[in-house]
Amino acid sequence: MDLLTNTIQPYAWGSVTALPQLMGARPTGTPQAELWMGAHPAAPSRVDRVGGPVPLDRAVAADPVNELGHSVLRRFGPRLPFLLKLLAADAPLSIQVHPDLAQAAAGYEAENALGIPLDSPRRNYRDSHHKPEMIVALTPFDGLCGFRPPGRCAELLDALRVDALAPFVRTLRTRPDEAALREVFTAFLAPGPHLLGAVTDALVREADRDGPYRDDFEAYAAIARSHPGDQGLLPALMLAYVRLVPGEALFLGAGIPHAYLSGLGVEIMASSDNVLRCGLTPKHIDSTELLKVVRFAAPPTRVLRPTADDRGGEHVYPAPVDDFRLSRLLLHARDEARTLGGGAPQILLCTRGEVRIGGEGGALVLRPGRAVYVPARERVTVTGDGAVFRATVAAGADALAGPAGPSVEQNRD
Repeated sequence: MDLLTNTIQPYAWGSVTALPQLMGARPTGTPQAELWMGAHPAAPSRVDRVGGPVPLDRAVAADPVNELGHSVLRRFGPRLPFLLKLLAADAPLSIQVHPDLAQAAAGYEAENALGIPLDSPRRNYRDSHHKPEMIVALTPFDGLCGFRPPGRCAELLDALRVDALAPFVRTLRTRPDEAALREVFTAFLAPGPHLLGAVTDALVREADRDGPYRDDFEAYAAIARSHPGDQGLLPALMLAYVRLVPGEALFLGAGIPHAYLSGLGVEIMASSDNVLRCGLTPKHIDSTELLKVVRFAAPPTRVLRPTADDRGGEHVYPAPVDDFRLSRLLLHARDEARTLGGGAPQILLCTRGEVRIGGEGGALVLRPGRAVYVPARERVTVTGDGAVFRATVAAGADALAGPAGPSVEQNRD
């Protein structure tokens, strides 16, 4: 196993203080948005090998069988299929959606055929992979996730008391669900300055009044202040506002529009750069392509709570993909050592307390914000007093720490 040296991404929406506070470091005075742990070629973690530190993607490519295991190598090829992050948002991220595997492959080939360079800001599909993701809250965490049911969306828009929204309210109340969501969302992608200004003023006004949507209006008013005049404000109104408490999670599958607003969390995703955006960003927006990917449905928002495995201690967050498996281990000093692995690569991240990871070559002590990479060939033991997130690959992880029980979900609108 290797102690990881990781990159912090200084995106403008990041918190100045959240990651330093977690890691016991002094703030630099600039945003620290994401700590990347994995082998993503844009910012791979570094591991110690014979001859010195090397990027993890290079280490995997040099010995994929031992690093990934036979099952993972057969399924995903010679690459680590997931990326783990600490994400610290102090302002809204872009409203975005991710393609499924078929859409990603087709989009990637189409843009290759057009000769669009992979590093072009006009590029939508930078690889042929899908990008499902999951966020687990470490602090109260706000986000937008999926469409509100059309009737509830109509109620929210009606509560803003903006005359120009009346035709959209009528559409949401009278048209079939999928058609209504598609028609209104498409119109909201280019709302015009008059409607955008009227909605912004209404959000500021209604956020100060008691009512069933006050929390929602406060969140949307904050978006308007953070991104004045941005075309993403109206599409955001159609998405369900969700507040997670620490330990709760959201899974974001293909076609689900979403945006993170604020908070600190652990994020895991399939290792891909395929993102289609529709607002709250200075980056490339391709509304035509985005509309091909969005799924115009409004199932209840599912807030996930993990359950312990049959031996307790490890709490698994269910995800319907095999690119990653995320769990949390809550450790106490009196507990016996727990063995993890092998069969698939793992990253173990400490988020609270102090934990000891024992492996073939000795032991490493982790404190919050530090992580180790464990290759598929190796088993490790975990002891200590704290919390550890365990990221691995669901496909090929044939010797995990214990079977997971059924997920506990909470439906929210």
